[in-house]
Amino acid sequence: MLRRSFLAVALAFAGAGCAAVQAHVPPAGRLAGPLADIEVIDRNTGARLPIYHHQGRRYVVGTPGTRYAVAVRNRGSARVLAVVAVDGINAVSGESAAWHQTGYVLGGHQRYEVRGWRKSQERIAAFEFTALANSYAARTGRPDDVGVIGVALFREAVPQPAVPIAPAVPPAETSELRREAPASAPPARADSGLGAARALGSESAADRAQSKAEQRLGTGHGRSETSQVTYTGFERAGAAPDQVIAIHYDSHANLVALGVIPPSVSRPPLPNPFPGSVGFVADPPR
Repeated sequence: MLRRSFLAVALAFAGAGCAAVQAHVPPAGRLAGPLADIEVIDRNTGARLPIYHHQGRRYVVGTPGTRYAVAVRNRGSARVLAVVAVDGINAVSGESAAWHQTGYVLGGHQRYEVRGWRKSQERIAAFEFTALANSYAARTGRPDDVGVIGVALFREAVPQPAVPIAPAVPPAETSELRREAPASAPPARADSGLGAARALGSESAADRAQSKAEQRLGTGHGRSETSQVTYTGFERAGAAPDQVIAIHYDSHANLVALGVIPPSVSRPPLPNPFPGSVGFVADPPR
């Protein structure tokens, strides 16, 4: 495997424990996996968006104009690489997303919020929910996979003992994002990540075939913000990810129409033309 240069996150936040997710009762705000926990954060309020399970998929409700972040917390002590895609686009490079591309390297137990499309090592354009036509994907001619957030996670390769051989020409480097304090990691399990990623592709195809109650949401190219990162080297333990998480999003009305969210029990009942028992008209109170 080639050792590549990835972007390392410069800010870390303390992570909390993980919680199980069940459909409707109640929706959780965190997805727990073997390598990392994933959250979608409403940056207007700081709250985690509830995650709903429906027919094998995960959903969050988006509100037009709301800035959001994809929070990734490394659950282990070894470094991991997170390749983050929004609407089928790599959040760092802007390429149509693929596993082999650049991403963020997180140190042991580190939590990082991916808050936007990376413009440089110092700046991002904020993620914000918007109408599909105004999404970054649609504006760049790639609207087919709008409405899904993906995170592919890779373990780091275990260093091999040095062998005294003639020096080789160093391989060319590409860019990806990292965190300090390198550590060794257990062997990769490419099988589980491969299956999950295949499911991700089939889910996006199903989304395109579904009829929605109102216009779908996408993620816009929002305001410019400061977000510092640096570069680091990282060698993946395998070509396929060890964990892939997909979270779909849309408006509340569309998710109710799809049956993802049950209609609100607090909604006032519709007027009943015959609410009372059989009888005659009584006198009004004096």
